[in-house]
Amino acid sequence: MRGITKRLWTATVVGMLVPQLAWAKSGSAQDERVIAACIHRASLGRPWLEKTLWGLRDQEAGWIGAEVANTNGSHDLGPMQVNSWWVTRIAAQVDRPPAHVRHWLKFDACFNAQAARWVFLSALRTTGDYWKAVGIYHSPTTWRQRRYTASVIGHLQSRFGANIFGPVQTASGQE
Repeated sequence: MRGITKRLWTATVVGMLVPQLAWAKSGSAQDERVIAACIHRASLGRPWLEKTLWGLRDQEAGWIGAEVANTNGSHDLGPMQVNSWWVTRIAAQVDRPPAHVRHWLKFDACFNAQAARWVFLSALRTTGDYWKAVGIYHSPTTWRQRRYTASVIGHLQSRFGANIFGPVQTASGQE
């Protein structure tokens, strides 16, 4: 499995040799268009994953070039505010120096969105629980996960409506 992950990350990095760096003022309409395109690309055509990434994005509210210090000494990087704790792990996956990964997380919106996808999907694989994985994206601490997940749900409902992922089907196929 690690080999597949490494090849996917390497393909992602190679595909970004001409990265979509945005040097415009943070929060500009152009930056937001770039971030939206990157989220769409990172979702790999899976509507549920795209919605998830939007929920995380809306909660995190980062920007291209962001480096926000946390009280524990880590930093939240880029539009999806990927925690710097992940830099060495991602660097190992893409076989690139941590300094490069940190730079890409801050300034390359597509690399940042793909890293956010990887962090979320890693948590989902580990837990098998969608909402737990959303919480883990933010923190390893259970009470912080719960608070974060509740906030992400609010953002998802604001963006996509109360029925975020479509009608719930019963065993008989009815709503």
